[in-house]
Amino acid sequence: MCINQVPWLRCTFSDGHLFINDKGQNDTTVRHREAVLQFGQKGEAPVHPQAVTFLVAGSKLELRQYLQGEEAEQIKCEIWRFSTHGVHVRWPVKEDKEYSRWFTCILKHTKDLFTVIGFLRHPTDEPPTGEQDYYGWPIIKDREILTTTVAMVTKTLSPLVKTGLGTTQRLHCQFAVDHKAPQVTVEWHRYHQARRIRLFSHNNHTRQTEGSGVELTSIANGDASFTVHSTNIDSEGRYVCSVSVNPVTINMDVNLQIEEAPSISLNVGPSLSLTEGEEMKVICTAEHFYPLDVEVNWYSEDLSKPGQRAGAPPPKGVDGRRSIIPHDFVHSSHKNNPDHTFISSSFFYLEASLFNSGRQFTCSISHRSLKEPITESFTLTVKGPNFWVVFLIVDLFLLYIMYKLLPRYCTGECGDAPPM
Repeated sequence: MCINQVPWLRCTFSDGHLFINDKGQNDTTVRHREAVLQFGQKGEAPVHPQAVTFLVAGSKLELRQYLQGEEAEQIKCEIWRFSTHGVHVRWPVKEDKEYSRWFTCILKHTKDLFTVIGFLRHPTDEPPTGEQDYYGWPIIKDREILTTTVAMVTKTLSPLVKTGLGTTQRLHCQFAVDHKAPQVTVEWHRYHQARRIRLFSHNNHTRQTEGSGVELTSIANGDASFTVHSTNIDSEGRYVCSVSVNPVTINMDVNLQIEEAPSISLNVGPSLSLTEGEEMKVICTAEHFYPLDVEVNWYSEDLSKPGQRAGAPPPKGVDGRRSIIPHDFVHSSHKNNPDHTFISSSFFYLEASLFNSGRQFTCSISHRSLKEPITESFTLTVKGPNFWVVFLIVDLFLLYIMYKLLPRYCTGECGDAPPM
């Protein structure tokens, strides 16, 4: 059943409480409780009476429309309490009750296709307990029904962005509020290596703007997407789109990962000819990759066997691959390039033997930026020793021996021996 047709979703209500422990420090306990996000009318009976029910009724914003076309089983739902830190601002909608209790509802696609965060507002006659209201949350019973409306929604279609270097990426963030002309503040921050960097800020009431990356005309239409130009290694990190309408703020995470695919090269050509007994250092180099998680493997194949062909992709599975000198190939330490990508190599010493003649040797490189490993191969031809050269060397050696030993065995009949 599609999500825009389902009347309810199973959720986890993460009910957190702060307290002061025995050491006088703040501590937190979180109780994960069974809950239901139910869409219907005020006063409607709960579909699962045993759970905490968050009944969404009478909302101008339809939360389910932001999840269009997806199956309910693909959505993970979490609900959390939200603290306004004692700040009370009457939400500008027609409502008999003066105060509001706030909950964030986080809906994530299980394959990271999108994230939706909605603010659920529960009208109440009870005022906030003070600035430290999270020390004394009102108790919510197991079978309690909380009738709510969706006050604000944010959505991103890019919770996880993977890209290479030098690209332009649009980090999606859209929002909607349940009343007209809201006073909205939009901000973008980036967290990189424990640093928080403000990239953009705009308040539509004061018209004050800092930074760049978001089209101001788009904000009026609920689009707060941020553009990253010419990505580099420093562009990587966690980006946060913040949308605030006093007294609530939604923070939407967008993670940007840089993945630069390696290139591969060998220090030998596609054909290598050696003489039996000759030794050659063969080097496979992976260049210009990021991040540092490259894996290099070697294997060889006998092309004389039926079904084998030069340049064929590596066989799948360990059984179809025979590693050459399994424990003798060496991985060198990586080096950094000026653009902060990496270079790494692996080598082994190939001793030519007639047994290996005609075999294809392949270097395979795996990296998370690649859908499948990239390979580079060469075919080895081994020549036997040149016997004419051997015979000539032996003959010269024998002549030399005879030349050296002849005076020792020579008698008077030899005549005068040449001086040594």
